[in-house]
Amino acid sequence: MKIIGDSARETHRRQNKPRWLKASIPGGREFTRIQRALDQRGLHTICRSARCPNIGECWNHGHATFLIMGEHCTRDCHFCAVPHGSPRPLDPDEPAKLVETARVMNLRYAVITSVTRDDLSDGGSSHFVRVISTLKREIPDLLVEVLIPDFSGDEAALNRVLDSQPHVLNHNIETVRSQYRRVGRPLEQYERSLMLLQRATNRGAITKSGIMVGLGETRTELRHLFCELFNRGVSLLTIGQYCQPTTSSVPVERYYAPEEFGELESEALKMGFSAVASGPLVRSSYNARELYETHRDGKKPPIKNGGG
Repeated sequence: MKIIGDSARETHRRQNKPRWLKASIPGGREFTRIQRALDQRGLHTICRSARCPNIGECWNHGHATFLIMGEHCTRDCHFCAVPHGSPRPLDPDEPAKLVETARVMNLRYAVITSVTRDDLSDGGSSHFVRVISTLKREIPDLLVEVLIPDFSGDEAALNRVLDSQPHVLNHNIETVRSQYRRVGRPLEQYERSLMLLQRATNRGAITKSGIMVGLGETRTELRHLFCELFNRGVSLLTIGQYCQPTTSSVPVERYYAPEEFGELESEALKMGFSAVASGPLVRSSYNARELYETHRDGKKPPIKNGGG
């Protein structure tokens, strides 16, 4: 592991992004086809709303993560590119539009996420259910993963989503406990996220979570977070580099080298997670189908050298 001191960290912070974080400019026939299919139906993706660096790679492979319930979030986390504001009313036709688009894309695995809708009495959980149920009914072979908000800790809202039986229940804890206030989240949200994952596991769901690195956390804190997630029954884990999306967002403390992501992946696998995606450009839905299939089929990913 490379230890980066304070002066080097400050240099990393001010310099341009390292070469391994530079993604190719999106384009290509499949990319254009998906963009057209989404725009024609007025659908949103987290790929565009969150400025995901993998948008070109994923769209050209026929993968996309749909963003339901609009594109304005009622919360204003300091690390996120999704616009904060007053959301519009829910679109009752959104489930049907998603089915149409999934068919156009020939999807075998759909990832559905949303903005946080604290303005809705059930946090939007009923809309999640309509989307999941419609997709599963109309495309029976489709695998559905949901990446959900915390529903303000409402257990009934979570159970509503779980009753619709998504194949994977994903909820991102985002960062270590010590960084929560820095990124604009009260500490109770950290505990709330752990409780949500525990409850989902207790219901028999395959659970997944994602974290960002580069916000100022230590390796010891990361190991502790891995433990907390694993002890709540989380099976699938994603680890990616935090990249400051806007000038008003929390600045990057440092950029992790690619080999460090390999070390983190090894540590998580040794701890017992069934599948881990770890890399500078990894985001919550990156290789989502592959992670699920690794877990489902009981495959044992190779543990890379260097894990602590």
